[in-house]
Amino acid sequence: MRRKSKSPEDLSIGELRRLLMEKRRNVRQERLDHYRRTGRVIQLASNQPAELEINPVIETLEDEELAPVKERSAKKTVAERFLLGVEIIAVLGLIGIILSGFGILRDLNAEFAAALEQPTMTPTPLVMAVVLPSGHTPPDTAGNTRPNEAEIPDHLRPMVQSIKDLPIPPSSPEQAIRIQIPALNVDAPIVQGDGWEQLKKGVGQHIGSPHPGDVGNLVLSAHNDVYGEIFRYLDQLQPGDEILIFTQQRQYAYIVSGTQVVEPTQVEVMAPTSNPTTTLISCYPYLKDTQRIVVFANLKN
Repeated sequence: MRRKSKSPEDLSIGELRRLLMEKRRNVRQERLDHYRRTGRVIQLASNQPAELEINPVIETLEDEELAPVKERSAKKTVAERFLLGVEIIAVLGLIGIILSGFGILRDLNAEFAAALEQPTMTPTPLVMAVVLPSGHTPPDTAGNTRPNEAEIPDHLRPMVQSIKDLPIPPSSPEQAIRIQIPALNVDAPIVQGDGWEQLKKGVGQHIGSPHPGDVGNLVLSAHNDVYGEIFRYLDQLQPGDEILIFTQQRQYAYIVSGTQVVEPTQVEVMAPTSNPTTTLISCYPYLKDTQRIVVFANLKN
């Protein structure tokens, strides 16, 4: 099998030098044979080794012929180094892109997890009143009455004005809508807010108190001698009596635990509780309205 010849670029400097020397030797030998055939040759006294017959001119020619090969090899080396540098830069850039992608993916996962998290729901704080709701002057013979502003201490009047026009909460299925007290034959609607205008329409839920069944103090108030006299007989309730409060979704039963008569400024009876309770408030006594009667009840299991 014929051995595949190498291209000049694949040869080493030593191989190129030997190849050139052999080529020059063959050319010189052919020239000498030609001179010998034509009778123009001079017989040399001794036959010197072929390597010693190469004169400086041949060596110069060898260097001149090897120069392009050396130049091409140098250019090839520079190009290879340049390509190697480009590859290294590309690899480093790819590593940077991958690391950046991991950072972006981590941020996206964090944003997605944050979007899935539900905010911690905190109960609406109870707006503490200056005086207990439902206060009014005793009705005259024609049934006329008005809010009893004399109950409000002078130094607290600016506070009353600041909480007078609190916004009414939007309607929701969990809101109280009706109250029944079987022992008193009470069946009345519940409205949001316990201001003067709201209590003309039924039983008012104090803004900020919880929904029925929720932990906290559900504060409800109504008049005892005007606008339907809904809470006229609260003083007749006994411990163990049932108070039913309805929402759009279900009914909640509260069991009376006690009754208390307090001054209009004893707003601590409206304070939040750590368990589901309800507090009913109305003016007292009947047709005098100088105090309040308060009924306490706990949610039935």
